[in-house]
Amino acid sequence: MKPATAQLLRQAEAHASRREWPQARATLETALAGEPHNAAVLLQLSYIESLSGRYRAARDHALRANAAKPTDADTIRELMSRLRTFNEAGALHDLLARLGPMRDVPIPLLIAAAAQLSYLNEQDAALRYLDEAMRGDPRYPPTLLARGQVLTYLGRFDEAAKDLEACIARAPEIAQAHWFLSRLRKQTPASHHVDRLGKMLASGAQRRPDDVALLAYALHKELDDLGDHAGAWRALVHACNAKRATLDYRPAQTHALMDKLIAMPVQANATRVGDSPRTPIFIVGMHRSGTTLLEQLLDGHPDVRGVGELYDFTSRMRYATDHHCRGPIDATIVDRASQADFDEVGAGYLAGMEWRLGDEHFFTDKLPSNFLNIGFICRALPQAKILHMVRDPVETCFSNLRELFSDANPYSYDPLELADYYKQYERLMAHWRSAYPDRIMDVDYAELTRDTETVMRRVSAFCGLEFAPRMLDIGERERGVATASAVQVREGVVARETPKWAPYAEPLAPMIRALQG
Repeated sequence: MKPATAQLLRQAEAHASRREWPQARATLETALAGEPHNAAVLLQLSYIESLSGRYRAARDHALRANAAKPTDADTIRELMSRLRTFNEAGALHDLLARLGPMRDVPIPLLIAAAAQLSYLNEQDAALRYLDEAMRGDPRYPPTLLARGQVLTYLGRFDEAAKDLEACIARAPEIAQAHWFLSRLRKQTPASHHVDRLGKMLASGAQRRPDDVALLAYALHKELDDLGDHAGAWRALVHACNAKRATLDYRPAQTHALMDKLIAMPVQANATRVGDSPRTPIFIVGMHRSGTTLLEQLLDGHPDVRGVGELYDFTSRMRYATDHHCRGPIDATIVDRASQADFDEVGAGYLAGMEWRLGDEHFFTDKLPSNFLNIGFICRALPQAKILHMVRDPVETCFSNLRELFSDANPYSYDPLELADYYKQYERLMAHWRSAYPDRIMDVDYAELTRDTETVMRRVSAFCGLEFAPRMLDIGERERGVATASAVQVREGVVARETPKWAPYAEPLAPMIRALQG
């Protein structure tokens, strides 16, 4: 990199730190004029365009950075992340191929590659990179942590526990390792980590709020397993407070977004989009409502490919409206959607899905928050089937409250904010059912767990599938499950007689009243 370019990059970073996006963009464009194929400059421009909300320009700069074929490890690592941000799986795979033999790739790049493959739910491929990293240094904590995570998604829990314990032995300060470990099995009086977690939280050590949340969620899980519900509730409050303090969530914005979605004109394309023989099955609802279980059941059908939680439809809407937002949707996308080419949205979505699929005619897209996108899905993909998971509100909300979703669900760390969000979700789903009565099928979680075959026969008929008994053999699934239910779904179909929230009914009373109001 030329010295002048490096100086301009520093100036652009200073502008960006003050949120001076036009000045940062102009400075980087000056740098690019001097070095038009400098991938580092192109990546910084991509970030600036994303922060400015300009999705297409941000994507284009990332693709140009990839075309420049950088060789610097730090630039390659950033480029991997950017390509995955835009769901440019083909470009990401090309970049990985350019790295050459895995044995020649530095360990940090192997870990970065595995992370992006895991985000794409390519868990077996991610594990190959991590296995190579382990051969290079079998005691490196970041490798052990990442490998434990991927092994969890693959259902190889004993191996995952071994790696996570090894990570903790080498680097006990890595809070995420404690959190993953707590989730792998039900703790028993003879085998648990409560004392270790309690001491870490009480040590007075300076920890980031996110790390406090990870440790407190782990402690909540283990105390709940042991039946210490009073202690588990205190740990849960600690965890939620720590995480909520890091987030700028405003319920009024959720209300306004729902209002905009409900006010949209009801429109749907009349014919199948494009020449694709594929039929998407969108599985939507609140997180923790049973969407993973339903996908795993459908994945047993020989003509269905379960592909997990995807942001592909969101990516197509971002591109169509030229707006980069946080989360699956925002008010700007809704405002601009009237000018979107929905035939192009649907065709682009289907084309982007092809690399994941084999001979199956149907595939599942199991991003729960796509319930926000139902109006757009109905316009872009007339052939799509929409399965809406419905679960008891208190069960759903309590399960959300005790789950760490990082920043993805900012409403889920305060019981009353969570109840308010749930009511808004119910309001929107009532609208979608009224607007598109033939496009959406409600699937009741309790009924699904108690009479699985009957429900799956109805689901199959709605989707245009012949019922396949193999769908009921959920224990045979081998594909990775990279969701909050990664461990739970491996237990098969479980019908609970007593809900998990029952021991916490007293402290949950305000949330329950809000849900009933």
